[in-house]
Amino acid sequence: MKSTLTNSGKFGVVFAILVLFVASASAQLSLRKALDFDGDGKADFTVFRPSTNVWYVNKSAGGFIFQTFGLANSDYMAPGDYDGDGKGDISVWRDTDGVWYRLNSSDGTFTAFQFGLSGDEPVARDYDGDGKTDYAVARRSNGAIIWYVWRSSDNAFQAAQFGIATDYTACGDYDGDGKFDFAVQRPGANAASQSTFYVLKTSDGGLMVQPWGLSNDLVVPGDYDGDGKTDFAVVREGATPTSGLVWYVLKSSDGGFIAQTYGITGSDLNTQGDYDGDGKTDLAIWRDSDGSFYILRSLDGVLNVQQWGLASDFPVAAYDTH
Repeated sequence: MKSTLTNSGKFGVVFAILVLFVASASAQLSLRKALDFDGDGKADFTVFRPSTNVWYVNKSAGGFIFQTFGLANSDYMAPGDYDGDGKGDISVWRDTDGVWYRLNSSDGTFTAFQFGLSGDEPVARDYDGDGKTDYAVARRSNGAIIWYVWRSSDNAFQAAQFGIATDYTACGDYDGDGKFDFAVQRPGANAASQSTFYVLKTSDGGLMVQPWGLSNDLVVPGDYDGDGKTDFAVVREGATPTSGLVWYVLKSSDGGFIAQTYGITGSDLNTQGDYDGDGKTDLAIWRDSDGSFYILRSLDGVLNVQQWGLASDFPVAAYDTH
């Protein structure tokens, strides 16, 4: 599987993670809520420390959260708004037992829910459009990807085959109907080959096919133009650890594209999100060498640098990069 630090390999074994929503009814809002722990409409700076299993949240509205939760050697970060209160819940999916563990932001209660098997990939998103994150896993079996979803709207189980085992998941609301679509990025024959996105649209059940990026590019979903639809977006790592990261975004609003060098291959993890609250995804990275977030704000183009975390922490926003 891809990692967000393929050249430096810093977090390799430490995180199984790396082996791996409605005012505008947009995918961006849903993704922002996953990391908006104070409900102010902005993603919060959040890191997980593997040495102590502690989540550190710097809330944009003011104040902090320090919470021991999860196990570094077996858990995937799986933040989301599972209780539907408009705030992100601290949550993990444990590969060893297939159990989702979370703290509900609405009342501080603890929830454990078994869904999935060891070896699955957690892909919790809002697939039914009810404003709550649904439990979901992608299972690679017999050459295919099977998506399993437990819908929060009716507590019903859904299973769908979409994609082949060598694809990478690329969840998003590409058709802008307020529901996440099953989507994958399919690599080409070799590293320099064209990759192709395949999306099963929830709006009409149709198939969307879009060539975009190269085989080794990282998928960085988000609504970069603020039109309520997930844009096809990738980050391309450079040839050396000191090479720049290049972001390529195909805007759904007008078919134009963004090509922006932002970040360093050997030290940075992609942490795209809406940190300024303008409804658009900001280009963002977390730098392991200095424990800082670097946000290129879409609101005004200003660079915002926030020191938060220590070397070898994991920025939780990187959970949505594949």
